Amino acid sequence: MLRQIKPKNARSKRALAKKEPLAHENTKTVLLLRGTTCSSLIQDILSDINALKRPFSIRFSKKNEIHPFEDASSLEFFSLKNDASLLLFGSHSKKRPHCMTWVRCFGGQVLDMLEVYVVKDTARTLAQFKSEKCKVGLKPLLSFSGAQFESPLASQYTLAKSIFTDFFRGGESATVDVEGLQLMISFTAAEDAHDGSPAMIQMRCWRIITKRSGQRVPRVEVEEMGPRIDFIVGRSKEAEASAWKEAMKKPKGVEAKPKKNIETDIVGDKIGRIHLGKQDLTELQTRKMKGLKRGREAAAGAEEVADDNDAVTSEGEGNATDDLDAKRQRIA
Repeated sequence: MLRQIKPKNARSKRALAKKEPLAHENTKTVLLLRGTTCSSLIQDILSDINALKRPFSIRFSKKNEIHPFEDASSLEFFSLKNDASLLLFGSHSKKRPHCMTWVRCFGGQVLDMLEVYVVKDTARTLAQFKSEKCKVGLKPLLSFSGAQFESPLASQYTLAKSIFTDFFRGGESATVDVEGLQLMISFTAAEDAHDGSPAMIQMRCWRIITKRSGQRVPRVEVEEMGPRIDFIVGRSKEAEASAWKEAMKKPKGVEAKPKKNIETDIVGDKIGRIHLGKQDLTELQTRKMKGLKRGREAAAGAEEVADDNDAVTSEGEGNATDDLDAKRQRIA
């Protein structure tokens, strides 16, 4: 259960009121920290992620003696102090080289954590790519490729997908400007190695370029802009069931009330259902075609045939009546 802090005076009450959950939360802020020992590669990667997340990121350059999996109280303090629910901690040691710890907080407490190790040989920073960079504050497109990300069972890779989505998704927006779609971040989970080592997660950042094609739809090209990072998954800490249930609650009034007989498919198109009563087909107005109309001669011929049939029928009835009278006289 999350601890409840009771205010001691009016000032602390106002401060707690500002931190209360809102119906529409603000964009999450990322806080980037470094440990007492941090390699130059991790410092460069922290700077690159800070550049991708601006203006919703805070970078601390001072050394902090923090061990996230042993004692997370310092991370919770920094989270409350800076109103940042996402933290990225970089460190380096002989046992855990080029280590990055991704942390999510809820209610001032650590919710879950994931530790990854950066592969030094394949890492490339933003400065090593000479291509043009994207503008600040863009909402990126996120792509996850790999069967590990779609596993129905909870694993380190499903946790990584959830954390990476929270870190890079940006703010919520009702409308999207096509000109603002200039950044795509892809995460690919490779297959497990033959020696039994876990699969790496490859992070690539692409700049989307639209060019004239002579048609209504422009020609789209992608160009890698960096950073290029390969992660090896390390330790992880799953969220507790009670804390996760509390974090996933949605306030009342946010979700739109479902309308009767109106559904939305996977693509987002609205589908309506109309219920009709029993239709009387005898009163159905059909289209009159000129080719189906009978001519005057055909109508006159049909009338003569009908008159002849009536005359034959009347004669037949008269003969039958005479025969019946003759039989009655014989009997008498």
